[in-house]
Amino acid sequence: MHSGGLWPSPGFLWQASAGERQELPAGRELTGPWKLLLLGDGSPTRHLQLLTGLAVEVELIAMAAEPELAPGAPAEVAHLAAPLLRRQVWLTCGTQALGWAESWWNQAEAEAHLQDRRLPIWRSLSAGRAELYREVDGLGQVQEPWLAERFGRDGPFWSRHYRFFRQGRELTVIREVFSPALERWLGPAET
Repeated sequence: MHSGGLWPSPGFLWQASAGERQELPAGRELTGPWKLLLLGDGSPTRHLQLLTGLAVEVELIAMAAEPELAPGAPAEVAHLAAPLLRRQVWLTCGTQALGWAESWWNQAEAEAHLQDRRLPIWRSLSAGRAELYREVDGLGQVQEPWLAERFGRDGPFWSRHYRFFRQGRELTVIREVFSPALERWLGPAET
Protein backbone atom coordinates (compact mmCIF):
# COMPACT_ATOMS: atom_id res chain seq x y z
CA MET A 1 0.00 0.00 0.00
CA HIS A 2 1.00 3.64 -0.44
CA SER A 3 3.26 5.17 2.22
CA GLY A 4 2.47 8.88 1.89
CA GLY A 5 3.31 11.53 -0.66
CA LEU A 6 2.12 11.63 -4.25
CA TRP A 7 1.02 8.44 -6.02
CA PRO A 8 2.41 7.68 -9.47
CA SER A 9 0.04 8.81 -12.22
CA PRO A 10 -2.07 5.86 -13.41
CA GLY A 11 -0.80 4.23 -16.57
CA PHE A 12 -3.10 4.29 -19.58
CA LEU A 13 -4.26 1.11 -21.29
CA TRP A 14 -5.30 3.42 -24.14
CA GLN A 15 -6.21 7.08 -24.54
CA ALA A 16 -7.75 9.35 -27.14
CA SER A 17 -8.18 13.06 -27.57
CA ALA A 18 -11.69 14.26 -26.70
CA GLY A 19 -12.06 15.85 -30.12
CA GLU A 20 -11.04 12.72 -32.02
CA ARG A 21 -13.34 10.04 -30.73
CA GLN A 22 -12.53 7.89 -33.75
CA GLU A 23 -9.36 6.99 -31.84
CA LEU A 24 -11.39 4.86 -29.40
CA PRO A 25 -10.48 1.20 -29.75
CA ALA A 26 -12.55 -0.66 -32.33
CA GLY A 27 -15.94 -1.73 -31.03
CA ARG A 28 -15.87 0.70 -28.06
CA GLU A 29 -18.82 3.06 -27.72
CA LEU A 30 -19.78 4.96 -24.58
CA THR A 31 -23.42 5.12 -23.49
CA GLY A 32 -25.10 8.53 -23.26
CA PRO A 33 -24.77 9.03 -19.48
CA TRP A 34 -21.07 8.14 -19.54
CA LYS A 35 -20.49 10.47 -22.52
CA LEU A 36 -21.96 13.28 -20.44
CA LEU A 37 -19.73 12.44 -17.47
CA LEU A 38 -16.51 11.95 -19.44
CA LEU A 39 -16.87 14.42 -22.31
CA GLY A 40 -19.22 17.05 -20.87
CA ASP A 41 -17.97 20.31 -19.41
CA GLY A 42 -19.97 20.03 -16.17
CA SER A 43 -18.58 19.60 -12.68
CA PRO A 44 -18.03 15.92 -11.83
CA THR A 45 -18.24 16.64 -8.10
CA ARG A 46 -21.65 18.23 -8.65
CA HIS A 47 -22.68 15.24 -10.79
CA LEU A 48 -21.60 12.78 -8.09
CA GLN A 49 -23.62 14.70 -5.50
CA LEU A 50 -26.71 14.77 -7.73
CA LEU A 51 -26.43 11.05 -8.54
CA THR A 52 -25.87 9.80 -5.00
CA GLY A 53 -27.79 12.41 -3.01
CA LEU A 54 -24.73 12.69 -0.75
CA ALA A 55 -22.20 15.49 -0.32
CA VAL A 56 -18.88 14.88 -2.05
CA GLU A 57 -16.01 14.82 0.40
CA VAL A 58 -12.47 15.47 -0.77
CA GLU A 59 -9.87 13.30 0.90
CA LEU A 60 -6.48 14.90 0.27
CA ILE A 61 -3.79 12.33 -0.51
CA ALA A 62 -0.98 14.80 -1.07
CA MET A 63 -0.07 18.17 -2.52
CA ALA A 64 3.58 18.68 -3.28
CA ALA A 65 6.04 20.45 -5.53
CA GLU A 66 6.47 18.87 -8.94
CA PRO A 67 10.04 19.79 -9.95
CA GLU A 68 9.77 17.98 -13.29
CA LEU A 69 6.91 16.59 -15.32
CA ALA A 70 5.78 13.25 -13.89
CA PRO A 71 5.67 10.25 -16.22
CA GLY A 72 2.14 9.86 -17.54
CA ALA A 73 1.16 13.51 -17.00
CA PRO A 74 -1.11 14.96 -19.70
CA ALA A 75 0.81 16.87 -22.38
CA GLU A 76 -1.14 20.03 -21.50
CA VAL A 77 0.72 20.27 -18.15
CA ALA A 78 3.74 21.53 -20.10
CA HIS A 79 1.74 24.72 -20.88
CA LEU A 80 1.55 25.70 -17.18
CA ALA A 81 4.14 28.11 -15.85
CA ALA A 82 6.69 26.61 -13.45
CA PRO A 83 7.17 26.08 -10.56
CA LEU A 84 4.41 23.46 -10.39
CA LEU A 85 2.46 21.72 -7.65
CA ARG A 86 0.58 18.44 -8.03
CA ARG A 87 -2.46 17.65 -5.87
CA GLN A 88 -4.11 14.24 -5.54
CA VAL A 89 -7.45 13.43 -3.90
CA TRP A 90 -10.10 10.77 -3.47
CA LEU A 91 -13.69 11.88 -4.13
CA THR A 92 -16.05 10.09 -1.76
CA CYS A 93 -19.79 10.04 -1.20
CA GLY A 94 -20.55 8.60 2.22
CA THR A 95 -18.04 5.80 2.70
CA GLN A 96 -17.65 5.01 -1.01
CA ALA A 97 -14.78 6.32 -3.14
CA LEU A 98 -16.29 7.16 -6.53
CA GLY A 99 -13.38 9.05 -8.03
CA TRP A 100 -9.68 9.78 -7.82
CA ALA A 101 -8.22 12.99 -9.19
CA GLU A 102 -4.91 14.71 -9.64
CA SER A 103 -4.27 18.26 -10.73
CA TRP A 104 -1.27 20.31 -11.72
CA TRP A 105 -0.96 23.98 -10.82
CA ASN A 106 1.46 26.86 -11.01
CA GLN A 107 2.43 27.32 -7.33
CA ALA A 108 1.20 30.94 -7.14
CA GLU A 109 -2.16 29.99 -8.72
CA ALA A 110 -2.56 27.12 -6.26
CA GLU A 111 -1.92 29.43 -3.32
CA ALA A 112 -4.44 31.94 -4.68
CA HIS A 113 -7.21 29.46 -5.53
CA LEU A 114 -6.88 26.51 -3.14
CA GLN A 115 -7.26 28.16 0.25
CA ASP A 116 -9.23 25.21 1.68
CA ARG A 117 -7.55 22.04 0.39
CA ARG A 118 -10.61 19.96 1.40
CA LEU A 119 -12.96 21.70 -1.05
CA PRO A 120 -13.54 20.35 -4.55
CA ILE A 121 -11.58 22.42 -7.08
CA TRP A 122 -14.76 23.61 -8.79
CA ARG A 123 -16.03 25.16 -5.55
CA SER A 124 -12.68 26.83 -4.90
CA LEU A 125 -12.43 28.25 -8.42
CA SER A 126 -16.04 29.39 -8.71
CA ALA A 127 -16.07 31.27 -5.39
CA GLY A 128 -17.25 34.80 -6.07
CA ARG A 129 -18.96 33.56 -9.24
CA ALA A 130 -15.87 34.14 -11.36
CA GLU A 131 -16.22 32.86 -14.92
CA LEU A 132 -14.37 29.70 -15.86
CA TYR A 133 -14.07 27.67 -19.01
CA ARG A 134 -13.47 23.91 -18.90
CA GLU A 135 -11.99 22.17 -21.96
CA VAL A 136 -11.96 18.37 -21.99
CA ASP A 137 -8.75 17.29 -23.69
CA GLY A 138 -8.81 13.49 -23.56
CA LEU A 139 -10.19 10.28 -22.19
CA GLY A 140 -9.04 6.71 -21.83
CA GLN A 141 -8.85 3.80 -19.48
CA VAL A 142 -6.33 3.17 -16.74
CA GLN A 143 -5.50 0.16 -14.60
CA GLU A 144 -3.75 0.27 -11.24
CA PRO A 145 -3.99 -2.16 -8.30
CA TRP A 146 -4.31 0.69 -5.79
CA LEU A 147 -7.34 2.08 -7.68
CA ALA A 148 -8.98 -1.36 -7.69
CA GLU A 149 -8.30 -1.72 -3.97
CA ARG A 150 -9.86 1.60 -3.01
CA PHE A 151 -12.78 1.39 -5.46
CA GLY A 152 -13.45 -2.20 -4.36
CA ARG A 153 -13.85 -3.11 -8.03
CA ASP A 154 -11.65 -4.46 -10.77
CA GLY A 155 -10.73 -2.16 -13.63
CA PRO A 156 -10.11 -0.97 -16.17
CA PHE A 157 -11.30 2.47 -15.03
CA TRP A 158 -12.54 5.34 -17.18
CA SER A 159 -10.42 8.46 -17.01
CA ARG A 160 -10.48 11.93 -18.51
CA HIS A 161 -8.34 15.04 -18.32
CA TYR A 162 -9.19 18.66 -18.90
CA ARG A 163 -8.06 22.23 -18.30
CA PHE A 164 -9.69 25.17 -16.55
CA PHE A 165 -9.22 28.59 -18.13
CA ARG A 166 -10.01 32.04 -16.75
CA GLN A 167 -9.83 35.03 -19.09
CA GLY A 168 -8.14 32.85 -21.71
CA ARG A 169 -5.36 31.74 -19.36
CA GLU A 170 -4.81 28.15 -18.23
CA LEU A 171 -5.25 27.74 -14.47
CA THR A 172 -4.86 24.00 -13.99
CA VAL A 173 -4.83 20.60 -15.67
CA ILE A 174 -6.98 17.95 -14.00
CA ARG A 175 -7.11 14.18 -14.49
CA GLU A 176 -10.01 12.19 -13.02
CA VAL A 177 -10.56 8.44 -12.74
CA PHE A 178 -14.04 7.10 -12.03
CA SER A 179 -15.18 4.00 -10.17
CA PRO A 180 -17.28 1.39 -11.98
CA ALA A 181 -19.64 1.70 -8.99
CA LEU A 182 -21.12 4.68 -10.87
CA GLU A 183 -22.88 2.16 -13.12
CA ARG A 184 -25.40 1.87 -10.27
CA TRP A 185 -26.68 5.33 -11.26
CA LEU A 186 -25.49 5.72 -14.86
CA GLY A 187 -25.94 2.20 -16.20
CA PRO A 188 -23.24 0.37 -18.15
CA ALA A 189 -20.44 2.54 -19.52
CA GLU A 190 -20.38 0.89 -22.93
CA THR A 191 -23.05 -0.18 -25.41
